[in-house]
Amino acid sequence: MTPSKKTILMVDDDPDYVEAVSSFLEANGYVVLKAHDGRDGLKLAKMERPDLILLDIMMPERTEGFFTVQQMRRSAELEATPIFVLSSLYSQAPDFRIPPEAGWLAHDEFFSKPVNLMELLEKIRNCLAERAHQEARP
Repeated sequence: MTPSKKTILMVDDDPDYVEAVSSFLEANGYVVLKAHDGRDGLKLAKMERPDLILLDIMMPERTEGFFTVQQMRRSAELEATPIFVLSSLYSQAPDFRIPPEAGWLAHDEFFSKPVNLMELLEKIRNCLAERAHQEARP
């Protein structure tokens, strides 16, 4: 029996960026679901229960991603789903940093756009492997 492919939800309002990153992830064996705003991303995440979420911060509403992360974390079915933030926020506000350990954004990783795709892929693989290992423990 072959293991099922892991599913990643990408929530970003830039269709070209979504297409580029999702094509790369699909070429590396992932199923990628796509949403172009926080509302649709939250709805799709609850319906499909992805293994990992890639989320932009600044979408049609400048702070939409902040609220979307909080809504996902308040949802019982998504509270443990890893969320990687991909944002150009650092390039627009270079002194602004959001480390995961700060806790207020409730994300697992933060990547500045343009994202190094090989680094992103490595972090995704490591995160999903660690989750699988934790779930396999008795």
